[in-house]
Amino acid sequence: MNTLAPIALTMGDPAGIGGEISLMSWIKYKAELPPFYILDDPSRLDRLARMTDLKCRIEEINSPGEAISIFKRALPVMPLSKPVVSLPGDDSNTDSKMVVESINNAIDAAIEGTASAVVTNPIQKHLLYKAGFPSPGHTEYLGLRAGLKHPPIMLLAGPHLRVVPVTIHLPLKDAIAALTHSGIVHTLKLTVDTLKRDFGITNPRVAVSGLNPHAGEDGHMGREEIDIIGPAISAAATPSCQIYGPMAADTMFHQTAREKYDVAVCMYHDQALIPMKTLDFDNGVNVTGGLPFVRTSPDHGTAYDIAGTSKANPLSLLSAIKMAAKISQHRATFVGRMAGD
Repeated sequence: MNTLAPIALTMGDPAGIGGEISLMSWIKYKAELPPFYILDDPSRLDRLARMTDLKCRIEEINSPGEAISIFKRALPVMPLSKPVVSLPGDDSNTDSKMVVESINNAIDAAIEGTASAVVTNPIQKHLLYKAGFPSPGHTEYLGLRAGLKHPPIMLLAGPHLRVVPVTIHLPLKDAIAALTHSGIVHTLKLTVDTLKRDFGITNPRVAVSGLNPHAGEDGHMGREEIDIIGPAISAAATPSCQIYGPMAADTMFHQTAREKYDVAVCMYHDQALIPMKTLDFDNGVNVTGGLPFVRTSPDHGTAYDIAGTSKANPLSLLSAIKMAAKISQHRATFVGRMAGD
């Protein structure tokens, strides 16, 4: 991993707020950010800057390494193979192939080591499905592109909370049916590894939620805690971490409870993301754990309704870029420590 390489930032949905929060991040915060470049159409970004009155100097680059020397004077942009024509708020799906190309080029750069990390701007998933996007979301697609035998995890991190859902982009009835002993064990082990490797936490504390109200109330409100979740916790336990639960989900997110763990592993998407977004909406970061490269993303959507108005808040993207750099450094330290052992 080349921690001195720039961070690759994807275009995201060009009809959403990704472009303008990228411009805002460079304009307002470049002095405190690691160098990054965006895989986009320079002409589109120039149009967007003029439309939103965001005064941003844009400079086209031919290779990621060029971003290092020009970052302080201009936003480096690596062009895509075709122009991007979508306007803010336009959901006509015109540029979906370029959205996927931007993601693929960022992944390629991270795998090659010419980018130190990938930060993905928000996408509108259902539009990409129509263009042949093969996965439910970024997390699954990144695992597919990385050639993983087992899926990566989605870890949401903010100043007040970290969460990991066992099942991700599934309808609730399908998420419940998809819960398995092996799936929970995999998620718990990968969560522990991610906290150690990516966050520098040597002895992670992992709180695990139940599925049912009151964590099943000793089987009176469901047996998943007894039959699946509890045994999975026992199977994943090691001397170098603390994993405990299953806990009642309605009492594990207040301030005193959060002080006792480093991450909460939850059984389904909203069980994890509702408390996360309630506490840290503006600063939440989506981290993909288990990839051979670093990937983060702002923890919000495309926000078509405010796209092109300069009303979007860039703080989540800012946090994602900073966290990507920190994770790259943690990984380098972790690899060095393992080599020393």
